[in-house]
Amino acid sequence: MQEEVVHALRAKRAQIHAQWETLLRTERVTSPMANPDTLVYLIDSTLEDLFSGLHQLSAKHRSPRSAAECPCGRNPLLAYFHAGEQVMLEALILIQASTPHLLAPQRDAAMAALLSVIRTLAAREINAFCAVCQHRLGTTEVAAHTRPPAH
Repeated sequence: MQEEVVHALRAKRAQIHAQWETLLRTERVTSPMANPDTLVYLIDSTLEDLFSGLHQLSAKHRSPRSAAECPCGRNPLLAYFHAGEQVMLEALILIQASTPHLLAPQRDAAMAALLSVIRTLAAREINAFCAVCQHRLGTTEVAAHTRPPAH
């Protein structure tokens, strides 16, 4: 991704944060941990990770990953990263629209880079949360883990 585009995204940081928070508050809350009042505190560190990832991304084209999934759908980070991806794509599109000298291949590469970085970050965080989720186990396994030991 071009350095000027990353710089322009960084310059929109406050606006991106505000829009991310607004979108997060419109998402359906699937659990107490998905409370937007809690998740908004993650936005600044996530943005730092995204900007660092975009800065470090090699010039080599990386295809975007598919969106991260959670088998039970209760992971609070699903809505968090969904809102974040939407806001970041909107910011990138607005920057590209205001930068007419960017060629189509450059715009496409920037979009692919952004999707790759945010989806890689989302997959890492969502998978880490899912690894400790008891809902990921089958119902018999959950029952076995929660049942008191037999005497």
